[in-house]
Amino acid sequence: MENNDTATGGPSAGERLEQLERAMAVLEVFDQERPALTLSEVAQFTGIARASARRILLTLKALGYVRASGRTFSLTPKVLNLGWNYFASLGVDEIAKEVMADLVRDIDESCSMATLDLPDIVYLARVHTRRIMTISGGIGSRLPAHATASGHVLLAALDDTELDTYLADGPLNSYTPRTLVDPERFREEVARVRERGWAMVDQELELGLVAIAVPVTGREGRTTAALSVSSNSARTTVDDLRDRCLPPLRKTAEAISTVLARGDSRGTIA
Repeated sequence: MENNDTATGGPSAGERLEQLERAMAVLEVFDQERPALTLSEVAQFTGIARASARRILLTLKALGYVRASGRTFSLTPKVLNLGWNYFASLGVDEIAKEVMADLVRDIDESCSMATLDLPDIVYLARVHTRRIMTISGGIGSRLPAHATASGHVLLAALDDTELDTYLADGPLNSYTPRTLVDPERFREEVARVRERGWAMVDQELELGLVAIAVPVTGREGRTTAALSVSSNSARTTVDDLRDRCLPPLRKTAEAISTVLARGDSRGTIA
């Protein structure tokens, strides 16, 4: 006869992986009020023995989900991949594409949603206008964060320590004469993005390609993705892109953010 756990599809105590449970507890202990914790604090807040907490943190660090700075540990943007895999399984990306398609019809420009996986952005959803764009690629495609409007928005959501680590990890490659490659100038641009809440790039990734992006937020108002509109500089100036596309782009991002904050892909986006 099957025991109750097997009959209901749940694991028995002997089938559960305690180390996995502890690792998840360590990931979940970080939040808006506790973005950085020492080893002792992680052990205290999770109730896990200090030696076990240390092994888990070092493993998560090796996998790229946690970074160390002095005596403290904090999460990296890579943990967003776990959340986006969940949302993708619920079809949130499909709902987002519906709203993005409405935006594309209204403004006749291409729209994309991306998340951060340093040093790149990764596309989660894309809706193209009927016009042929030189930049291509579907869901899962990667582009350098420092040369894209979405990347500027997502990098602006990092704290100063995370941004410094990113800039110290390697040079900012030049893709056109307009690409920002000087770290100090790039920090200044990130500061402007933080202040105004949106980013614009003018042919930094590819000559002729202009784009504008805004944050998409989830629970607790954290930036989890960026929504961008791109166009061709031969027919759309950066001023026109800002004046014509920024208001509806923000409205679309707010609609997607509402769904992410609820964690419910079945709701209606309005």
